Amino acid sequence: MTTVTIGMDLGDNQHQICVLNETGGKVAEGMVDNTTAALSKYFRPHGGAVVAMETGTHSPWISRLLEALGCRVLVGNARKLRAIWQSRNKSDVRDAEMLARIARFDPELLYPVHHRSEQAHADLERIKARDALVRSRRSLINHVRGAAKAFGVRLPACSSESFATRGKEQLPAMIREAVTPLVETIGHLTDQIHEYDRQVAAVSRQRYPASERLQQVGGVGPLTALVYLLTLEEPVRFEQSRSVGAYVGLTPRRDQSGQTDKQLRITKCGDGYLRQLLVTSSHYILGPFGPDSDLRRYGLRIAERGGKNAKKRAVVAVARKLAVLLHHLWKTGVDYEPLRTAESPVG
Repeated sequence: MTTVTIGMDLGDNQHQICVLNETGGKVAEGMVDNTTAALSKYFRPHGGAVVAMETGTHSPWISRLLEALGCRVLVGNARKLRAIWQSRNKSDVRDAEMLARIARFDPELLYPVHHRSEQAHADLERIKARDALVRSRRSLINHVRGAAKAFGVRLPACSSESFATRGKEQLPAMIREAVTPLVETIGHLTDQIHEYDRQVAAVSRQRYPASERLQQVGGVGPLTALVYLLTLEEPVRFEQSRSVGAYVGLTPRRDQSGQTDKQLRITKCGDGYLRQLLVTSSHYILGPFGPDSDLRRYGLRIAERGGKNAKKRAVVAVARKLAVLLHHLWKTGVDYEPLRTAESPVG
């Protein structure tokens, strides 16, 4: 066992290493190849060491590997480490040493993040692949609509799922040959997205039964529920449910000094895709088809205050409250009561 502190500046091919002893003296530095074999060989003698690195493409699998070798791994939030990326004398060697010294002095200054498990990571990649197809389909639909407008034809309003059929029928003759392959590709992408939807439903049933409990809330579907579970991974990570609102970046930033306390926009920290899904669910809850619930009434009260951005504030507020509610349902295992507050006795 060893008590050294090791800083790693991650690279795509090699990683810069800096090793500090108990008193902070530099005892070794060098490079290690970005392979499982090379990392295992280097870190196996350092079981028990504190290893600090920044978030990046390779940090998830490397952190899991080093933890399996007995190291205590601290993955610093790269967005928070100004001492490194704003340095006037920045280099891989210096970055590795700075990570080691920060970890040795006060690990909290790294703002360490939690990487999800390998299985959760793999399941989340399935959802991200689906999202990539959705974005590709949207881009192709916009292109075809724009091309048709340039020839005086406005294609009919329809869902993305039906565009391949309805849009193809009204393409201008002059560009039909040019854009028909794109329309067919849109149809193929739609089929693949539906297949991913079936996979998401199957994975939810087999590995994440808690997703059914979250789907009790109107506006929360299988996709949102599964992304929520995979992103947070363990409900016990948060002692209080209200902390989840800040974790997903739905709480206002703060810039307070003296008598000045500015009203700022949300932080947008955490997983952007989960935040997007929560906001989409919030739009449905506040929309014409949203079922009556405490969440809906809460958002409508905010929207009724008026003002230029009242509706936007209501959507964000409901999304934040939804994130908190889902964690409460998950952690406690209680059934969802849409009108629990409205029906509770007063006094």
